[in-house]
Amino acid sequence: MGVRFGRGGVGPWLTLAGRLLVGGVFVVAGALKIPDPAAAVRAVRAYQLLPEGLVSPVAFGMPALEIAIGLALVAGLFVRTAALASALLLVVFIAAVSSAWARGLQIDCGCFGGGGQVAAGETAYPSELLRDAGLLLVALAVARWPRSRFSLDTVLRREEFSGAR
Repeated sequence: MGVRFGRGGVGPWLTLAGRLLVGGVFVVAGALKIPDPAAAVRAVRAYQLLPEGLVSPVAFGMPALEIAIGLALVAGLFVRTAALASALLLVVFIAAVSSAWARGLQIDCGCFGGGGQVAAGETAYPSELLRDAGLLLVALAVARWPRSRFSLDTVLRREEFSGAR
């Protein structure tokens, strides 16, 4: 006997929880970067992965992208697409943090604002990777089972079907 993801099962409630978790994290992460764009630039630059010409566009664009994906998940709009977009971003974040760790960089990830160089021993790579891997698993589950409670997708689907008669 497994978890039912169809009508009447607990699955739509679990998907709602996953949507709110991943979406909430993305909204908060993006919102915390907006007040200090210089810190966002420092954080992106500290990874030493992008050409200098791309550092500022990525640093300024990332918060807006995170907020947009997060709001779509929280609202339940284009759930599968938003969950896959969040999963893709999480894979990028995991690769970037893993790369920094493997190259011996001493940086704060900048995931929730701040970022840049830190003193030796102040990195938190293992916990950052575990957090992002956990969020990735939840995002993939939401993408696999996108139907959930309190979703705009469900409301729009019902209107579409009721208007087709």
